[in-house]
Amino acid sequence: MTQTTARVAIVTGAARGIGAATAQRLARDGFAVAVIDLEESAAKATVRAIEDEGGRALAVGADVSDAAQVDAAVTRVAEELGPPTVLINNAGITRDNLIFKMAEQDWDMVMGVHLRGSFLMTRAVQKYMVEQRFGRIVNLSSTSALGNRGQANYSTAKAGLQGFTKTLAIELGKFGVTVNCIAPGFIVSDMTRATAERIGEDWDTYVAARAAQIPVARAGQPEDIANTVSFFVSEGAGFVSGQVIYVAGGPKA
Repeated sequence: MTQTTARVAIVTGAARGIGAATAQRLARDGFAVAVIDLEESAAKATVRAIEDEGGRALAVGADVSDAAQVDAAVTRVAEELGPPTVLINNAGITRDNLIFKMAEQDWDMVMGVHLRGSFLMTRAVQKYMVEQRFGRIVNLSSTSALGNRGQANYSTAKAGLQGFTKTLAIELGKFGVTVNCIAPGFIVSDMTRATAERIGEDWDTYVAARAAQIPVARAGQPEDIANTVSFFVSEGAGFVSGQVIYVAGGPKA
């Protein structure tokens, strides 16, 4: 993909799961990839996987909810890989509980990583996109944005990212920057495994039950989301912006 070989992508929360699969897919598409996670050491496995396939990647440690760390991380990426023109805001955490049991700290932490983190990363990266007159931003929402018991904080944050996406699309479109949002359904990951543990269900039983409710009759995989990201950041998706796509195996999220 000669048009993207010199371009640089940043993927947050890319040490594992959807983030790791996305980083590896973008590397295969020809991007140099900055793999950002809370600890740099955790991101190195994804970098090794990319390099083993002949790609170029950089592990960077940063708390995306910390403005100083975000600015330092993005500056490092620009200096070592080149100006980033693709940003995947994937970093996320869960602190699930029913509302009457939810601590203020659990609310604030989820908002900090998902919403503040996406804001800070976007603010730091957009200047490179504007300078290059090209950019692709993809925010990771969730079907939980439509409401999910025990996830008032997570659902609110994921719904907020959809509004964030649409506003950014309006503000940045004239600079050649598209902004879109993916809302995954049930994906096999550490996060969904933690949900099964929270509600006290056996993992295999939980996966089978969830898959039985999905029209395509299977659970989603991180690669399903990575493939959708690949489309959104491509040259061919230049007229697609401000959209939220539910990648959930059927018409109902």
